[in-house]
Amino acid sequence: MSEAAIQTCPLPLTILPINFQKHVDPKAPVPLRMMGAKALVPMGPKEMVTALFMLTFDGDGTICETASKSAMSLPDRILAVALRDESMPGPVLEFYAQLLAAKDEYVEMIVLNGAAADETIAHIAQRANQRIAEIIAGNQLRILRYANIVRSLVVNPAVKASTIDSVTDFCVRSGLVLEDLPAFRAARRRIHGGAAEDEAKAIEVAAQQELAQAEAEAALEAAGLVASEQGDEPEPVEEGKRLSITQQIMRLTVAKKVEWANKKGNREVRTMLLRDPNKLVQLAVIQSPRITEGEIAKVALSRTAPNEVLSHIYNNRQLTKNYQIRVGLVNNPKVPVAVSMRFLSTLRAAEVKALAKNKNIPHGLATAAKKLAEKKGSG
Repeated sequence: MSEAAIQTCPLPLTILPINFQKHVDPKAPVPLRMMGAKALVPMGPKEMVTALFMLTFDGDGTICETASKSAMSLPDRILAVALRDESMPGPVLEFYAQLLAAKDEYVEMIVLNGAAADETIAHIAQRANQRIAEIIAGNQLRILRYANIVRSLVVNPAVKASTIDSVTDFCVRSGLVLEDLPAFRAARRRIHGGAAEDEAKAIEVAAQQELAQAEAEAALEAAGLVASEQGDEPEPVEEGKRLSITQQIMRLTVAKKVEWANKKGNREVRTMLLRDPNKLVQLAVIQSPRITEGEIAKVALSRTAPNEVLSHIYNNRQLTKNYQIRVGLVNNPKVPVAVSMRFLSTLRAAEVKALAKNKNIPHGLATAAKKLAEKKGSG
């Protein structure tokens, strides 16, 4: 029995459609589970790779080993679709990143998949080839969210020195502190120290920055703006207090803003950070595991949201299942017409009729909405 088999599967049975659950359920008869392990059950790509992952935790060693072999030998028509699917569970992508580590084309798919955990990307970064390492290094938001990605890149001999310099320079400018890395300290000297040997000057600047941040974070915590584990519904903040909070947030570095946007801050903080001039900060808010679909629906309608933020929303199939998010997107003139057209036919008659009268959207979209409203009316 493999080491994975004596552990508990991190995914519930309900992650699979009910008709497939019997093939991965530890309580199901062995022949049914073995059918799943041999990939003999007709499933879609996402369901197939997920089921095989779950079966590697089976208590029967033969089933566990069979599932691993089947996962390794899945055809490209299944893997290429599943590994690009941004609704894939993170643990599944981690499993295939390890299983297919020698197959660069699949590793690259996982690296480009936003559903992959930051920890998974850090593991890949340790051994990635130069091309994949460049892709990882270019994802600045991941780097700010999870500093171990930088540590992994630094120890990878395939990564170019110029890439390491670029990444560590970005860390210094963004306020991400990696004191344990000589490459980071060298970058700090380049940016803050003037002469290459002026370490004292660089340390002094960094210390002043850290002190200002600590004071700002303490003020935010004292104001009760840390997200609660029990819920995330803060009391409305008074206007005067909001100004003070905004001033404290402005004192944070980009790295700290990302931390507050993605994990630490409550809804009030997220709302403020959605107005931050840095697109990485706004993306961190949208990708926060704490953000609600109601908040995202408001951003979908916002004309001030950066294109990168809107793109993240309308390209995420999970988010666009939400009706109000789709309504917001089609009413937002910043969203490409081709994207809005994709969602138009999914709207109810009332929203289509209102859209046809919306003078702020592109003419082509309004015309299409008018035709669809007439069709729905005559139907």
